[in-house]
Amino acid sequence: MSARLDRIGLVFVLLLAAAAIAVPALSLGVPESSPFSLPPYLVQLFGKYLCYAILAVALDLVWGYCGILSLGHGAFFALGGYAMGMYLMRQIGTRGVYADPILPDFMVFLNWKALPVAWWGFDWFPYAMLMVMLVPGLLALAFGWFAFRSRVTGVYLSIITQAMTFALYKEFFRNDFGFGGNNGLTDFKDLLGFSLQSASTKAALFSASAVALILAYATARAMIGSKYGKALTAVRDAESRMRFLGYRVETYKVTAFVVSAVMAGIGGALYVPQVGIINPSEFAPANSIEAAIWVAVGGRATLVGAAIGAIAVNFAKTWFTGVFPEFWLYGLGALFVLVTLFLPRGLLGLLLAPPRDKAPTPEPPALAVEEGADP
Repeated sequence: MSARLDRIGLVFVLLLAAAAIAVPALSLGVPESSPFSLPPYLVQLFGKYLCYAILAVALDLVWGYCGILSLGHGAFFALGGYAMGMYLMRQIGTRGVYADPILPDFMVFLNWKALPVAWWGFDWFPYAMLMVMLVPGLLALAFGWFAFRSRVTGVYLSIITQAMTFALYKEFFRNDFGFGGNNGLTDFKDLLGFSLQSASTKAALFSASAVALILAYATARAMIGSKYGKALTAVRDAESRMRFLGYRVETYKVTAFVVSAVMAGIGGALYVPQVGIINPSEFAPANSIEAAIWVAVGGRATLVGAAIGAIAVNFAKTWFTGVFPEFWLYGLGALFVLVTLFLPRGLLGLLLAPPRDKAPTPEPPALAVEEGADP
């Protein structure tokens, strides 16, 4: 099955690489009158799906291969988004409503006199990108170090991760916290000098999201295929035995958790300039639960399936909320129940399952006994 999964992963990467070229070409190089033309709003929507797919791959790395069901990965996604949003706000300068060259509009409105320390340096793109990775990574390191050393596992760990994201959700709602309160950060103008409203910038962000998804998948696949990945999977399946054999289980868990958080933060950073806003609702626990549903629908412990699940479920959400918006949550719940009952390995499990008319190859005996010898 591993070989088939690798082949599917290769096809997935090739399709993403092709999309990174084809979508901008269809958006920028094809006349609007052509049926093959992609309007900028669709490019923006597809780019948002890819950002969600990055979050799903990050969650599958820790849930599928380490057994850590994190219901707080939306917090890492949102923190990366806020880091990008802070950079974009600093780029507005005198083009804001209050024309203050330093303070964002919401700070001027709330009578802030100076830029908070947390905002220092965000007018420099490399620093902002460092914070996109560093802030989620440090939070995951601190949280994971205490939780895993205390041997918190299972549903208790899931509840604690949900409590973490809920606490951040409440804090970021406060106006005196320095991040825009319930309105969040918005009214972005440009990124690296390029207008966020132009079709070319939207196409470039889509391509960047596709490349980031490829890198996230490749990183996770390399980790899982290494000796570290085999030990990580063993921790998932038999943690007590791994401790008995002398492995530092906490180290394996923390490493995977931090890498996963950094991936989620990068996904959030690419998400914000494409949707044009970041606010505390991104910390809502329901978002993290929905990410877990994406992974379950696509196929846990497959990476590719997690990305496919994120894209498929969000595409369905876009269509469903446009027709029956009040019933979407019921539809999402029903989808999760049906997949759990009838497709426990997710959508990708349909491709990985052996044909029904082909009997599975019997496993060789663990110990071969020579003919005529005593057993």
